[in-house]
Amino acid sequence: MWNPKYESMDREELERLQFLRLKETLERIYQRLPYYKETFHKKGIEPGDIKSLEDISLLPFFTKEDLRKNYPYGLFAAPMSEVVRVHSSSGTTGIPTVVGYTARDIETWSELMARTLVNGGASRDSVIQIAYGYGLFTGGLGAHYGAEKIGATVVPISGGQTIRQVRIMKDFGTTMLACTPSYALYIAETIEEMEINPAELKLKSGVFGAEPWSEGMRQVIESRLQIDAFDIYGLSEVIGPGVSSECAQKNGLHICEDHFIAEIIDPATGDVLSNGTAGELVLTSITKEALPVIRYRTGDITRLDREPCPCGRTHARMEKVSGRSDDMLIIRGVNVFPSQIETILLEIGNTEPHYQIVVDRQGSLDIMEVWVEVSEQMFSDHIRGLESLENAIYSEIENVLGISARVRLVEPKTITRSEGKARRVIDKRTI
Repeated sequence: MWNPKYESMDREELERLQFLRLKETLERIYQRLPYYKETFHKKGIEPGDIKSLEDISLLPFFTKEDLRKNYPYGLFAAPMSEVVRVHSSSGTTGIPTVVGYTARDIETWSELMARTLVNGGASRDSVIQIAYGYGLFTGGLGAHYGAEKIGATVVPISGGQTIRQVRIMKDFGTTMLACTPSYALYIAETIEEMEINPAELKLKSGVFGAEPWSEGMRQVIESRLQIDAFDIYGLSEVIGPGVSSECAQKNGLHICEDHFIAEIIDPATGDVLSNGTAGELVLTSITKEALPVIRYRTGDITRLDREPCPCGRTHARMEKVSGRSDDMLIIRGVNVFPSQIETILLEIGNTEPHYQIVVDRQGSLDIMEVWVEVSEQMFSDHIRGLESLENAIYSEIENVLGISARVRLVEPKTITRSEGKARRVIDKRTI
């Protein structure tokens, strides 16, 4: 445990700290940000009305659209003279979201990522290879600062150049890998192509985030790289990676509740849901200075467990994200997440963990097609074996999801590999 004082804090003491920090944050943004003040007034509320943690449900929600409306710095609660760093989304789907950090925010972020890496087994003796992208994307620098804080050796290689990644991993004695799970798979594949035995490497663990991934995917990564694979979670608008992470129990991601208040809501109604119920994760930052967020709708579907963990940490745990509400496909009235397809494919076996879901519309009917790579052995097998596999996948999708899908088995290494976030869905439908 990196910071036992806070990570194992008594629950009542933690909630008192949360409420104090929430009140301070609300007062600051109410006084400094007209947009927040106006939005609060429309809801008929002001900071003085919040008299307990439960009262947070009285506050309005905020979304990525609010950040875009105030592009680039309109929601910064600190003067630009105190902002030492900005990060930004790519803006490929519209106006980018811009986030800022004061020097204290950078220190907070480093603390959160130190916890994340230690949760995954890192120490000052670790050699941590950071294959998240550096630059305006928050992943690379977030992990970098956390690794330096715990005193580990940092290999800041960023994404790409996968053959070089493997060579450096071997030559530099990398013990921990930090990247997206889909890129970890690509690295594992490259190791096999280079005829390197993973046992020859010093790699022990990996912290993988930035995209939803299933338990089946974890098993494949752990088997092929011969490591412990840990899920980590964060999003740029809140702070970046470091919001939550798995411990050795691998039974939910510990949310850093001394810095964030988490809620689960019904994504359709906005109603707060009870503990253990699946819904959309909403986060409120209570220590961020430059860009605090209040009741920020993440779009990520999960559930919370507030029972203490056997590891000794007392902070609430969130289940692995099953998907994003805005990534959810609605096929003939049925809600489908890519992670559900992934789980089905990996449980059946004889396929590689590389797939794409292609959705189209023929007349008024939605058509879903699942492209999946078969294993080398299966591809070279008798055609009857391929037909049997195709039928098995078709039947299981129909049984689990209640809809039919065309299944297309493709050769190994046919689906484009990703050095960042994998593109799982191609939606060709037009409204």
